[in-house]
This record gives sequence, C-alpha cells and structure tokens, in this order.
Amino acid sequence: MGRYDALKLDNQLCFPLYAASREVIKRYHPYLAELGITYTQYIAMMVLWEEEKISVKELGNRLFLDSGTLTPVLKSLEEKGYVKRRRSTEDERVLIVEATEAGNALRERAVDIPEKIAGCVRLDTKDAMQLYRLLYKVLAAMNGQPSDSSGGL
Repeated sequence: MGRYDALKLDNQLCFPLYAASREVIKRYHPYLAELGITYTQYIAMMVLWEEEKISVKELGNRLFLDSGTLTPVLKSLEEKGYVKRRRSTEDERVLIVEATEAGNALRERAVDIPEKIAGCVRLDTKDAMQLYRLLYKVLAAMNGQPSDSSGGL
C-alpha cells in the first residue's frame, strides 16, 4: 500500500455510509413533505409512537442525537402541535416529551412510509437484516456499548 492509499475515497468505510444515508433520507423527503415534517422530526415521532412518553435525554440516546440537535426538533414539533414537553413530577430536572392527539393522528398518515422506502432500497430481506445488524454493531462500537442488534426492520 502506498503512503496515500488510506486517503483514497474508495478505501473509506465512512463514505458509502454517508452517501447511502443521504440517498435513503432523500427518498423520504417527498413523503415527509406531505406530512410537513423533516426526517429528524419523523424519527423522533417514531420513538414517541412506540414509547408514548419518554425523557428528552432518553429520546436523544435512542436517536443518537445531542440535546443541541434534539431541542429545536422538539420545539418545532411542539409548535406544530404534535408533541408536548413537560417537567417530570418526580424530578423537575427531567423533561418529558409525549405525542399529542394530533401527533398520534400523524402516525396513521405515516404508516405506509416504511414500505415505500423499502421499495426504493431494493435489498432482499436477508441482506437488509445483515446490513441492519452491521450498522447497529458500528453504532454500538462507536459509542462504547455492547452490540445488541436483536431489533428488526
């Protein structure tokens, strides 16, 4: 290997991750535009549809987002009437976020999006599951966590 081979774009693991992520998120855009939300708002709502209510800190952990990124996302969702934030009654330092009735109604409008995106990606189930596990393994390793890729697509 030459001295500069490590700097070749084709030798970078980060580049296909970056490019694939951008391409997949780009495919979401028309569907999310119909809902009036961004991709980051969409994934935040996905967690809220699953959890009903969650601390902002835990939501950030689930989404791999810091509070500086997550706070404006939640503020925008709150302005749209999709979420409400409140202090925990047990510990006022903890901020709880939950979907409103309008936020839960948005779920019905979004229910077909994953299937539409899967049609764009065109991976068979085996390859999709392998990619899913590998990506979560990368995330875990990057965050010093044990690899748990038991979730599904």
